[in-house]
Amino acid sequence: MSRVKKNKKKSQLADVWHQLKKNKGAVISLVVIVAIVIVAILAPVIAPYSYDATGEKGFEAPSREHLLGTDKLGRDIFSRIIYGTRASLMIGLLSVLISAVIGIFIGALAGYFGGATDNILMRFLDIYQSIPMMLLCLVLAAILGPSLKNAIIALAVSMIPQFARMMRASILTVREMEYVEAAKSINGSTWHVMRKYIIPNSISPLIVTITMNVGNAILIGAMLSFVGLGVQPPTPEWGTMISDARNYMRQHPMLAVYPGVSIMITVLAFNLLGDGLRDALDPRLKN
Repeated sequence: MSRVKKNKKKSQLADVWHQLKKNKGAVISLVVIVAIVIVAILAPVIAPYSYDATGEKGFEAPSREHLLGTDKLGRDIFSRIIYGTRASLMIGLLSVLISAVIGIFIGALAGYFGGATDNILMRFLDIYQSIPMMLLCLVLAAILGPSLKNAIIALAVSMIPQFARMMRASILTVREMEYVEAAKSINGSTWHVMRKYIIPNSISPLIVTITMNVGNAILIGAMLSFVGLGVQPPTPEWGTMISDARNYMRQHPMLAVYPGVSIMITVLAFNLLGDGLRDALDPRLKN
């Protein structure tokens, strides 16, 4: 039985990959994301200088020694862009992971039990979502204090409702399926039925949302760092680098362009991959 399940999972993954390969934009985005992750992991090896190593002269033009030039303190911009990948990816990936886990749990409870449990949780989320996400992020980050950890927490808390609502909607279509009724009929416990049958079969739509929200989280994380509520100097983060460059935009515009392009490429890659996964996971689009 377990071998049949494993083979079924393998065939499903192979089918999704086959559909994903048809979307060239999604495949290129996946390659870009893998490359970004590798750069983040190997930053000390790839970067020619330490992110906080200062030079004798600031605002040096691009050269062999400094591929993208230096900032006002003589720090190598190329090295700081590479190290900044770590902080930006941590904000995006961890905040989405935390919010997805909590949101999936809340949505699963609401969708499976229904009734009073559903009403209470959904009305709580209605109040929750009446606060604009950006405003909630700013307020939480300001209350918790500026740091990488607190920026991740602020973002994670702000994104919980959308995952909870999507999970609830997905479960409402799955809980009446025959295999769920069969599991209940043999006296399967509530948590066993949810863990083995309902959540795994309801998670597909959330994969797309999770992927696309990583890009959004990186963008909002950069915004928090830009206003001083995210990653703090001298730790490099793309939003912080743009903030440092804003006073020199006219004389040295490339100081802001480099991290800005890095944010754009990363967010675009996650969004395109999310679009590709949505098409690959939609059975109506399969040939």
